[in-house]
Amino acid sequence: MKAIVYDAFRRPPTLREVPDPVCPPHAAVIRVEATGVCRSDWHGWMGHDPAIGELPHVPGHEFAGTVERVGADVRGWRPGDRVTVPFVCACGSCERCLVGDHQVCDDEFQPGFTHWGSFAEQVAVAHAEVNLVPLPQEVSMVAAASLGCRFATAFRAVTAQGRLASGEWVAVHGCGGVGLSAIMVAAAYGARVVAVDVSPAALEAAKRFGAEATVDATSEEVAPAVREAASGGAHLSIDAIGSAATCLNSIGSLRKRGRHVQVGLMIGDQAHPPIPMDRVIAQELLIVGSRGMAAHAYPAMVDRVADGTLRPDLLVGRTVPLDEAAPELAAMDRPVTAGMTVITL
Repeated sequence: MKAIVYDAFRRPPTLREVPDPVCPPHAAVIRVEATGVCRSDWHGWMGHDPAIGELPHVPGHEFAGTVERVGADVRGWRPGDRVTVPFVCACGSCERCLVGDHQVCDDEFQPGFTHWGSFAEQVAVAHAEVNLVPLPQEVSMVAAASLGCRFATAFRAVTAQGRLASGEWVAVHGCGGVGLSAIMVAAAYGARVVAVDVSPAALEAAKRFGAEATVDATSEEVAPAVREAASGGAHLSIDAIGSAATCLNSIGSLRKRGRHVQVGLMIGDQAHPPIPMDRVIAQELLIVGSRGMAAHAYPAMVDRVADGTLRPDLLVGRTVPLDEAAPELAAMDRPVTAGMTVITL
């Protein structure tokens, strides 16, 4: 099969022929029809993600396609089924999985990180019965490819971890892929949204996706500005960037008994921000993390995509064929304001 491969971190990826993936008894091989280009893939290529071990490596973790073949032990799936998968795939049998917390599986599998990914014509998915998500015909492959990391993460952060109630104020710090997804979800579920970013173009995009108010993080003190815009503070605030500044601004944006959800990854020297625990205690604030979404939780989101309530397709800026996609990974080193890129096959 054809795949985009890199042989060393930070070296230009190339398109080449590689062996087709094997299909263990519990697995399925998916013929990829669309796959998103995500900044997490860029972090992997840069060498920031310890999950990537042996090289050469095939990146890609946001994908949709059709089942090509299934292992002998897989039930309920057959070739031709339209599917997507979470970016964190689960074993289905560990302590966390047995209570439904597949997104924090003790023996997780991540296509594009722990194993070869979806910048290829085919990709293997372990424990297929646990990890495959059926796609209705109403959801295009390009739209489905936009769900796997950014949109699904934002959906769960807002609805499950953030426990959003209609009519609440939501602050979203960072209007990239995750942030715009969170704004769309929150607005669709009846929230009033304040968007925060340093980019005027990102803030304009936030308005298109449902933000009622915006805060320019370069010209205003963020937390007081959000509290003023949100009539005293956000009920729910989401850090969709992952820095000490955005984390603290998010917490500072809350009203009493508000909820902060950390979605943006905190890495390197940003990993240990000085949390204002005096404020957390005095105002009974809740701080939670959010990491992806289990396959069994996808139907609630997919149904809203199928009926048009949620439009992840609007977050897609352009599509490129696999044969022309090798340079796209390195291009993720700069802010993207024109929408996500999806590779089509």
